[in-house]
Amino acid sequence: MITIHLRYEIDAAKVDDFREYGRQWIRLVEKVGGIHHGYFLPSEGDSDEAFALFSFDSLAAYEQYRITATTDAECLAAYRFAEESGCIRRYERRFLTPEFGDRA
Repeated sequence: MITIHLRYEIDAAKVDDFREYGRQWIRLVEKVGGIHHGYFLPSEGDSDEAFALFSFDSLAAYEQYRITATTDAECLAAYRFAEESGCIRRYERRFLTPEFGDRA
């Protein structure tokens, strides 16, 4: 399994737009076979930083998701929403291997 960690720098005045963007992508990641662990929006502390975590069974499955996202109409609409709203200033992506201890 591989987990993708996204760190976003968002426009603090557009948190509601970013929340909507996140709602769209939770469903879209799951539509193409991933497991979305949620978006984490500012509450206390930095008001312009947000995070997301989602997993795929393998790096190959994640790469297939990325290919699908470049042609899927709903994915393209979500990308356009973020671009038009200006809610995301930049983002960073990290790949992690989760460890769940005794849990499967």
